[in-house]
Amino acid sequence: MSGQHELSMKIAVFSDTHGTGPSFTLDWALPYLTTADAVLHAGDFTTPATLAFFRKFPGFHGVTGNGDQPEVAAVLPGQQILELAAYRVGLFHGHGPGKSTPERAYAAFADQPVDIIVFGHSHQPAIFTKNKILLLNPGSPTNKRKERWFSFILLELSPSRVAATLVFNTGKTTGSVEEY
Repeated sequence: MSGQHELSMKIAVFSDTHGTGPSFTLDWALPYLTTADAVLHAGDFTTPATLAFFRKFPGFHGVTGNGDQPEVAAVLPGQQILELAAYRVGLFHGHGPGKSTPERAYAAFADQPVDIIVFGHSHQPAIFTKNKILLLNPGSPTNKRKERWFSFILLELSPSRVAATLVFNTGKTTGSVEEY
């Protein structure tokens, strides 16, 4: 049984897919998407077709980004807090005035207790902690900008362990693991 209230979960984390055209697919990440208990997307789907692609996976949650078309922005919140495997996960795109993208993401949940913050916007994959909060930026699986590889994050949650792994489209899995 898959679900948000399980004690252990495997979560595929995406952002900044910037889909174009009437259809969208992400073949290299499908093995992860189809086996995940939940799929999180931190915004910039861009098109309704890209949003529809992600919505077909169980446990989908997403927020709008600054690059989303009005049809996408109209149906998604700007930010949200999810309860996943007993952890509070803040989901926010990261755009806005002033500060750096990670600082804006952190500030978005300053008045709300969270264990993990997922954000995007910069297309720069990152896994780090700040004041005992795990911050995750999955980068982009389709628009890497100045990064070497396309990427997303595989997040595994259990009562005794939090593991976050960057997955790159080279076929290699690398990154850092935080236990929180």
